[in-house]
Amino acid sequence: MLRIAVPNKGSLSDIAIQTLTEAGYATRRDTRELIVPDPRNDVEFFYLRPRDIATYVGSGALDVGITGRDLLLDSGSPALEVAALDFGESTFRFAGPSGRFSALEDLAGVRVATSYPGLVGSFLERAGVAAPIVKLDGAVESAVRLGVADAVADVVSTGSTLRKQGLEIFGPVILDSTAVLIAARDEVPGLPTFERRLQGVMVARQYVLMDYDLPTGLLEQAEAIAPGFESPTVSPLRDRDWVAVRVMVPRLETNAIMDALYDLGARAILVSPIHAARI
Repeated sequence: MLRIAVPNKGSLSDIAIQTLTEAGYATRRDTRELIVPDPRNDVEFFYLRPRDIATYVGSGALDVGITGRDLLLDSGSPALEVAALDFGESTFRFAGPSGRFSALEDLAGVRVATSYPGLVGSFLERAGVAAPIVKLDGAVESAVRLGVADAVADVVSTGSTLRKQGLEIFGPVILDSTAVLIAARDEVPGLPTFERRLQGVMVARQYVLMDYDLPTGLLEQAEAIAPGFESPTVSPLRDRDWVAVRVMVPRLETNAIMDALYDLGARAILVSPIHAARI
């Protein structure tokens, strides 16, 4: 039985659970549930603190897990990243008082507050910058104003929270993170099937099915607009001058593709969601 670690709370938890549900797995119905067996799929889920998942998997106590790349690298765990998942994106940057810092080298000898001391410490070490790390569990952006640190390293989206504290972003990106699937070792029985299911959900979220009718002579131009993965599926209609076409298209490009196909001569253009896929 494949033993899988899942975030029990935080930004990764809800979307991870939703992904598992869409992939056909049993998930918890109560936040107090810590272990959820799924004998039908020969797996067992363990709901754990996100920061601990890489440690459990790296030790071999669990076979695989879903966590953030940032948490994996910060933990120092020997767990292996198997695949990136399409959620939980975040960017880590340095920030300091406006006008004080402009380059990474300016951090030499100053205190840097962060909730990710392993990740940030390794980054600074590789860059040849020696700076003492101040470990905090949260509210990192307040560290400079409270005199605990001279600069911070934290997750940044728009930077508005940092600006409210009188801080500005500087230096290179520390890490572009995302949710990842990790494993205890190179080969884990049952992992390929689990990974395929998760990737199937990712594809289903990124694409839709598009059906349309088209004059037969316009097939080549239509394929240039919407080529699909291998090629469109084409079926004859009762009117031999027309065909029915089905193709997968990127969800974000749906309306632009519909417009282009309509202008070409396609009619009865319909779009349907994809609930699962294997590519």
